Amino acid sequence: MAKKSSTLPLNLKGPKARMPLYRWLYEELRSAILAGRLHPGARLPATRDLASQYGISRPTIVTAFEQLRSEGYVEGKVGSGTYVSKTLPDELLQAPRTKSVAGARRRGIPLSAYARRLQPLLRREPGLARAFRASQPALDAFPMSLWAQVATRRLRRVSSRLLAGGEALGYRPLREAVAEYLNTSRGVKCAADQVLIISGVQQALDRAAHLLLDPGDPVWMEEPGYPGAAVVFRAVGAKICAVPVDAEGLNLEVGRRRWQQRPQLVYVTPAHQFPLGVTMSLRRRLSLLEWARRSRTIIFEDDYDSEYRYSGRPIPALQGLDRAAVVIFAGSFTDVLFPALRLAYLVVPSDMVDIFAAAESVSTHHPPLIDQAILCDFIREGHFARHVRRMRELYAERLSVLVESARERLGGLLEIPPVEAGLRTVAWLQGGRSAERAAQAAAKHDVEVVPLSRYSWGRVRRDGLVLGFAAVDGREIRRGVEQLARALEECRG
Repeated sequence: MAKKSSTLPLNLKGPKARMPLYRWLYEELRSAILAGRLHPGARLPATRDLASQYGISRPTIVTAFEQLRSEGYVEGKVGSGTYVSKTLPDELLQAPRTKSVAGARRRGIPLSAYARRLQPLLRREPGLARAFRASQPALDAFPMSLWAQVATRRLRRVSSRLLAGGEALGYRPLREAVAEYLNTSRGVKCAADQVLIISGVQQALDRAAHLLLDPGDPVWMEEPGYPGAAVVFRAVGAKICAVPVDAEGLNLEVGRRRWQQRPQLVYVTPAHQFPLGVTMSLRRRLSLLEWARRSRTIIFEDDYDSEYRYSGRPIPALQGLDRAAVVIFAGSFTDVLFPALRLAYLVVPSDMVDIFAAAESVSTHHPPLIDQAILCDFIREGHFARHVRRMRELYAERLSVLVESARERLGGLLEIPPVEAGLRTVAWLQGGRSAERAAQAAAKHDVEVVPLSRYSWGRVRRDGLVLGFAAVDGREIRRGVEQLARALEECRG
């Protein structure tokens, strides 16, 4: 039986006229080594594979290999093959290196208007969590062994049909499980046919923006609000219209007085406003829905962390009150499970399903189906519901530690209002302190806080900091409070 190749084929330029073949092969391999295409320790293809690929004799290849070996570029291992030398000759270390991609100057290639408007959404580099990292769940408490068991079972019985891919809306059993969960736990009224499985709420925003907005279209956004939504809307050329948030949520009346032109889209976080944490009142919800119905405006409801509520009854989704099919509802498994999962869901009105599916079919088509199937099993077997209950208790404990520690150490420096839900809270600075200066001082004490002004489209009315409490344990929260107190004492108004 013929021996199979264990290395990938090389892509070399064809032989040059009037150049001996051994010399051509030697120079091509040497160039690949110097350019870094063949890394130190990389195994070269066997002579029989090169002979077959390029139609040259094995003695010619051996001659080229011997030349490379004599100059120190490669080394042979008995019974194993020929490898690029791990330590190259000193003079080779001075070979010119390619410039960093990050520092490269942009060539004069014309970009689309969308590309010229596009700005990256800045995210914190992953690393060891510390107080008071916001927007991250308790990764140390995620049942990784249980997830691995569910994944192993699914992989052992994976079907060829699953491997072949599926419909653009996503894995049908997972869409059914999500629809059941939303109808039962969030008061959403939907069928599985209205659910799309996507890679995150950012993708949901991007998809909705491209399908519903043209350049110049006005979009209402909460003030302060989620910057990730603003980045998406600006990229498609929409006009951001800031509408203030008060104790009842988005202030519809102020928005109507401030912005005369009807918005094409309204982005809201009614269950737990980002970042202030207020819940939109029933009166405001009904008014917003009726106004959207009359003005033919679409509402994008971001239900980003509604699973975690610590006081009062669960607040049903705005979508559940919708009688005119004007609400697009989005949620994610990122805050509930772990960010790397990259699975979320979008519930769209029935008359929009086809266009959203078409858009998905010409882009990502669907997130990885095997990951969707594993998540579906995790939900169907009851692990998801149990995990949410455990995390709700854990986060309530960590919130309690934050509130008690702040009461003891941050009096007169920082005021934390009552927290009803979520993984983070806003805290109001006292004594005229600047949020930006406070954040800089906190960083010197190894504490992460985010100034409220970074979530605002204009001048903030009151200086505050956003503190996360879910990502770290009680001991780290106490350390963070102590260090934050020292930072704020140094940073006087």
